[in-house]
Amino acid sequence: MKKYLLFLGLISCLQAYTQKMQGLALTPPMGWNSWNTFATNINEQLVKDIADIMVSSGMKDAGYEYLVLDDGWMAMERDKDGNLVADPKKFPHGIKAVADYVHAKGLKFGLYNCAGTKTCAGYPGTRGYEYQDARYYAAHGVDYLKFDWCNTEGINAKEAYTTMSKALAATGRPIVFSLCEWGQNKPWEWASNVGHLWRTTGDISNVFAGTKNMGTWQALGVLKIIDLQKGLRAYAGPGHWNDPDMLEVGNGLTDAENRAHFSMWCMLAAPLMAGNDLRKMTEATKNVLTNKNVIAVDQDPLGIEGFAYTEKDSVETWLKPLQNGDWAVCFLNRSNKPVKFSMDWKQHPIVDTLSKATLNAVTNIYNIKNLWTNTTEGNTNEPYSNTVGGHDVIMLRLQKSN
Repeated sequence: MKKYLLFLGLISCLQAYTQKMQGLALTPPMGWNSWNTFATNINEQLVKDIADIMVSSGMKDAGYEYLVLDDGWMAMERDKDGNLVADPKKFPHGIKAVADYVHAKGLKFGLYNCAGTKTCAGYPGTRGYEYQDARYYAAHGVDYLKFDWCNTEGINAKEAYTTMSKALAATGRPIVFSLCEWGQNKPWEWASNVGHLWRTTGDISNVFAGTKNMGTWQALGVLKIIDLQKGLRAYAGPGHWNDPDMLEVGNGLTDAENRAHFSMWCMLAAPLMAGNDLRKMTEATKNVLTNKNVIAVDQDPLGIEGFAYTEKDSVETWLKPLQNGDWAVCFLNRSNKPVKFSMDWKQHPIVDTLSKATLNAVTNIYNIKNLWTNTTEGNTNEPYSNTVGGHDVIMLRLQKSN
C-alpha cells in the first residue's frame, strides 16, 4: 500500500511539473551565462556584480531574466553522501546564498551540470545521480539548468536527458531545462517534451565568418551557426526552442557584427543568453543587447522561427511572421563590403508554408519601421532600397496600416 501511495504521489508530482513546464519559456529564455567570457573562473563576487549590472544597465528591464553559472562552480569531489558541493574558495557562503542574492534583485538563478560522468571541465557529472542532483538544485533555489554532453561514452542521449527531466519533475520546482547536447542526436526530433530548449550545433566562437581553431576541435562562427539552423524551424515554438548557442555580442566582434549576430538570433526566435563581461561593456554593446524593438521580434508571442527567403549579391533576406499580421524582415550582408539591395514588396504575396501567414502588399499597406534606427521608412507601396554595410544587417518591422 505504501509503495502504491508513493507511486501515486510521484505521478501527481509529474503531472504538476508538466503543467509548470508548459508554462515556462513560452518565449525564448533571456539571460546571462558565465562561460563565454569567464570559463571556470567564476566566484561569488562575480555573481553579485553581474546581478547588480543586469539591473542597473537596463538589461533586466529589457527582458533578461536568468543569471546562469556554467561549468566550474563545483568542488572536484562530491561529499561523503554523494551530494554536489560548491567550491568553498569560489563560493564561501555556498550556492544558496548567491541564488538568494540573485532572487533579491528580481532575477532568476541557473546552474550547470553534465549528463556524463564528469563535466567538460572535469568536475562531478550527473550520471547515476540524477534525482539526487535535482533535489540539490531545487533546495538551492535553482530556476534554470544547463545540462551538457561531455564524458558520455556509451550513454544514450534521449534516455539521459529524459531521466534528468523526470528527476527535475520529481522536485516539483519549475526549472527551465536547457539541453546542451550539441545537436549530435537531433534533439529537435524528440526533446520538446523533455526540455525547454536544445542546442542545435557545437559551440559558438567570437568570429563572424568561418571557424575558430580550439586545438582538437573547431568552434563555429556566427554565419556557420546560422546556416545550420535551416530546416529546423518546424520544431520550435512556445515552450520548446532551437538553441543556436549563447551570444558573443561584446566579445570582440565589430559593432556591425554584434548587431547582425543579435538580429539573426532574434529572427531565429533563439534564446538570448548574453555571454560578455557586463561590467565592462561599451555603450554600443549595451545598446545592441537592450534594443527593445529587436528583442520584441525574438519575444513575439506567436513563437514562429524566421526563415531565409532569398539571397542575392551576398545579401540574404530573412522573414519572420509576428502577431497581428506584422512581419520582421532582416537583410543580412554575409560579405565584408557594403552592398546595395532592393525589395519589391508587391512583386507577389509571400506565404510562410509553416505558419500559413501571408505578407500581401498587393492588398495591404504595411508601414516600414527600421528597428535599429527607430525610424519610419515609408510603406510597402514603393519598393524598398538601401545599402547594408559589410557583416551588418538592416532589420525592419512591417506593420499593417489598414
